[in-house]
Amino acid sequence: MGLGEWFRPKPSISDRDLANGLRWLTWEGMASLGFFSITTSGFLAAFALALGANNLQIGILASIPFLSQPLQILAIPLVERFRRRKAIAFMTYLPAQMLWVPIALIPIFMNVPSGGAISILLGLMALRSMVVAVTNCAWNSWVKDLVPQRILGNIMGRRLALAGLAAMVFGLGAAFFADYWRWHTSPDAHALGYTIPLLFGFATLAIASPVLMSFIPEPLMQPVPEPKPSLVATVADPFRDQNYRKLLRFLFLWGLAINLATPFFAVYMLQRLELPISAVIGFSVLSQAFNVLFLRVWGRFSDQFGSKTVLSVCVSLYLLVILGWTFTTMPERYFLTIPLLVLLHILAGIAAAGVTLTISTIGMKLAPEGKATAYLAGAGLAMSVGAGIGPLLGGRFADFFSVRQLSLSFTWVDPTRQLDIGALHLTGFDFLFGITFVLGLLTLSLLATIREEGEAGREVLLEALRSPVRELTRPLSTIPGLSFLGHFPYGYLRRVPLPGLDVALGVTAYQIAEIARAATLSVQRGRDTATRLARALGEGLSKVIEPGEAVRKHGSEVAQHAARGSILAIDKTSHIDLGQSVRQAVLGVLGALRHSQVKPQDALRGAGQGVIQGAYEVKADLGEASFQAVEAAKEWASEAGLSEEEAGAQVAQGCLDAAAALGPEALAQVKTRLTGNLPG
Repeated sequence: MGLGEWFRPKPSISDRDLANGLRWLTWEGMASLGFFSITTSGFLAAFALALGANNLQIGILASIPFLSQPLQILAIPLVERFRRRKAIAFMTYLPAQMLWVPIALIPIFMNVPSGGAISILLGLMALRSMVVAVTNCAWNSWVKDLVPQRILGNIMGRRLALAGLAAMVFGLGAAFFADYWRWHTSPDAHALGYTIPLLFGFATLAIASPVLMSFIPEPLMQPVPEPKPSLVATVADPFRDQNYRKLLRFLFLWGLAINLATPFFAVYMLQRLELPISAVIGFSVLSQAFNVLFLRVWGRFSDQFGSKTVLSVCVSLYLLVILGWTFTTMPERYFLTIPLLVLLHILAGIAAAGVTLTISTIGMKLAPEGKATAYLAGAGLAMSVGAGIGPLLGGRFADFFSVRQLSLSFTWVDPTRQLDIGALHLTGFDFLFGITFVLGLLTLSLLATIREEGEAGREVLLEALRSPVRELTRPLSTIPGLSFLGHFPYGYLRRVPLPGLDVALGVTAYQIAEIARAATLSVQRGRDTATRLARALGEGLSKVIEPGEAVRKHGSEVAQHAARGSILAIDKTSHIDLGQSVRQAVLGVLGALRHSQVKPQDALRGAGQGVIQGAYEVKADLGEASFQAVEAAKEWASEAGLSEEEAGAQVAQGCLDAAAALGPEALAQVKTRLTGNLPG
């Protein structure tokens, strides 16, 4: 096969070609994003500091990749004319990757630290970013046409997750090498500790990325209607689309807000907190680990509930993380600094996974067929301009506020002493974090105005995932025999108007659902499935909660999420119909909670809510599901000491509550089927 044939688009992509292409897409992501992790993280910032960069120059360095992205607009005619996106992407990406060699060699040929060295770094980064802008224009349109929309979130989530694993290994290794080099060499040779990892990464990962890219098949581009529109008309298309224009406005403001602060996290830890580069990258690896864990989760939820819904939840969580950075000093490092940094990086990884994934997928989903190149270029332009302005303003703000501070303290005076208690102390980067938080709040209102086909409400997603750090919750309980789930006042927490708090510290619904799902799948075969299911659920839930007042108080939520998880699991087995599924789920959950001091009425109502939520997610008949839930409740009534009418009414009320949250159509289905069983 000749070189021209190798880069020729295919008229049709077979299932086998698609499977192979998606596999190469994942491998390419592991190579490119694995190396990319140290070139956009604390490692590159530390390298720039070693070359002599100040806050403004760090901001410029962070803004360069974004400010060059408007060149995608100029690349649109190139892509539309030649219509060979694979060839364009490869021929531009290969020289862009090779520019990392002269960047890495700056400390060898220049005196450092010096103004000349940092100027060369900024110049080479600007040149590389301009070339990559052309690559991205071709690449985004290529991937949009290759990956089926129904699995887009899942595929991109898997790609980013595996790339995150590569980034963790390489990033941490590079950081430890840089610290080791720093500790064992003279100060004038410290910058070489960054040169060697960069050259190693280029030889192993950076150069492999375009090679792996060449193995991915390219579908033929959709034909453009005649007469072909002008460049101005093509570029203007996404801005004339009212819904897409709202997305562009959101992307601009979000890029501006988040990049006011994030490029300076590493500088803050290196200079203000005086942490070694290995600790900074170690925190980054911790964040990436949770990023990897939740990419598949967000990818699945994105396909199920919509990209906009996941994006809304993750943006609010990200804002909570930004606000948390202002409390890492009081006004200097204190005993909670490191634990707080651990928590912030965990939550940041979870939030960033959803934001990164859904920002890319929502742009693809809202772009019309045949116009993906212009629309995605417009989305990239909006995000990049905002993200490019953000670090420049951030650098200016950091320098401006570095010599200013705001303090708030309380003073207690008695006849023998005076006690000053510092409540708030902001200086330097602290102001930057606060400004980012406030500006980020404005972006949430813009996101709410965007329409996405098939999107679900935010509360529906939060019902599916109440606690983003499942394993982290168990050690938090200081009372023996009582887990965090039964100990936390979730109902009150949901009323606190602080963005991200409901996502970060909600009930452990995801944990309960996974336990219920695993228990159900292990016992779903056999004549006595309901009995065995109850036993398995009881054993699983006993690992999460133990009898107590708090458990009794939140029993409805426990039953709700356990029933939902059971429905989702049973749905995986085709030979069990809806009636059996609902009966097994209800009887299993109610039986498991019988000895947990949960009121029967609360358990029944929660089970009814969980049945409707689970049936909705598996696209089952909500009316039939509610009817079967009522019948199962009547069967269980005698064990709870209730009449069949009372048990059925409680489950029916739970079904109605859940259906009402899903919309008028769902509520009508349930009401129609439950005629005669409705409470009151």
